[in-house]
Amino acid sequence: MDESKTPVLKFEDGTLVLYGWSQRELVSVFENDIWTWDSRIEGWRCEARAYQTVKRRFFQHLQSKIQDHPANIVAATMDQVPQWEEVEWPKNALPEMRAEQNEAIQAWLTGGRGVIVMPTGSGKTEVALGIMSRASCSTLIVAPIRDLMYQWHQRILRGLGYDAGILGDSTFNVRPVTVTTYDSACIHMAKLGNRFECIIFDECHHLPGVVRSDAARMSAAPLRLGLTATPERRDRKHLELGHLIGPEVYRLGIQQIRGKTLAEYEIFRIPIHLTASEQQRYEYLSKEVREYFYLRRQKDAKFTWEVLCSEFSTDTESRRIMTLYRQKQAIEDRAAEKLRVLEDLFRLHQGAPVIVFAGSNAMARDVSLRFLIPCLLSHCGKQERLDYLEGLRDGVYPAIVANQILDEGVDLPEVKVAVVIGGMGSSKQAKQRLGRILRRSGDCPAVLYEVVCIDTGEVKRSIKRRKSDAYKGTRRRQV
Repeated sequence: MDESKTPVLKFEDGTLVLYGWSQRELVSVFENDIWTWDSRIEGWRCEARAYQTVKRRFFQHLQSKIQDHPANIVAATMDQVPQWEEVEWPKNALPEMRAEQNEAIQAWLTGGRGVIVMPTGSGKTEVALGIMSRASCSTLIVAPIRDLMYQWHQRILRGLGYDAGILGDSTFNVRPVTVTTYDSACIHMAKLGNRFECIIFDECHHLPGVVRSDAARMSAAPLRLGLTATPERRDRKHLELGHLIGPEVYRLGIQQIRGKTLAEYEIFRIPIHLTASEQQRYEYLSKEVREYFYLRRQKDAKFTWEVLCSEFSTDTESRRIMTLYRQKQAIEDRAAEKLRVLEDLFRLHQGAPVIVFAGSNAMARDVSLRFLIPCLLSHCGKQERLDYLEGLRDGVYPAIVANQILDEGVDLPEVKVAVVIGGMGSSKQAKQRLGRILRRSGDCPAVLYEVVCIDTGEVKRSIKRRKSDAYKGTRRRQV
């Protein structure tokens, strides 16, 4: 029989394809318009993520017991989409779940899809492994970076005894349970989107966007889980998580488990000043940038920073102003006084491991060279990162400095002291960096120092960072 006349539902190239249905039959079954006619194949096509919706509509029509043609064609339609299978776990060595972790699991199990929001260090990975152990189905875990991909592989092996496949980092080993990265998932989901019944997006705030969201759109997985400590995005694209993964089903705030699951902590703000020469140069650069914006807005009231950026490649004066602005930022970021304060803090916490969070790669290198400690940046190799983190854990290195690579996700050795000497004005980043030192061990409190240049743009960024709920009820002492 001609395939175009045979009622069949298939997975093709990251989409669902429905053959053998007329438009009248389609409209009578599907209330919302999710299907598009594809004349190239003489069939209907929609995003693979709609598979659960399609199956639900099929089931509802079959249960209605209407003996008209649409009900008959639903019953006659062959579903050839699922290529997943059940999974038997060789063991279950997961730790006993805490009350809040069980609440998160039960909240997700109610609908089988949705986003779980829990602070860094509260055990999101254990929650996901607990869900996997109950679902016992083929699962794809998607992580933002390679380090996290390998970390997931080890956690699955240690907790469930399963040697998961790896898709990414020049490896193509697909198994019923596989770990991958967002970039690799986007590339391969068109062919593998019907191989996994469950898909888990770690740090799911990375998912929304034109490219990465394809990892969700091209997957037919009916079971979907998103994990994050900081779902909100400044571009508001976090609102897309609802249709890519599912609604937010559970949220746990830092203050709810502070001093219980997470360590108690204090935050100290250390104001510093630029040197006389730094201040003079900073004021000159600020004046040049302000005057440029003033003159441009006299001519065009709608002139913005975004317009300046768009002119960067074509306008000489725009390039000059952008260069001056970056020089201004570099003075804030690499202020000489920050190195002196760091030296004092290292002496104060001698014998305790310390993480230093810089605002740029350049400042991270400055700190690394000044104090002869490892500099962990995004381009560091896997073995190099492992050496640095193990060295920090074993006391080989008294401290490490990083720009953004440690902001989220990666499991760190037990560290209770962190120093922020630069960064964005993002409450998300503030919460993530604080979370790096909140894993509880005994009653040892955590300490976060925030070094801020007075009379510079760092003051505004510091104020914005402190809007995070992690700072509520915390003594932000100034020293």
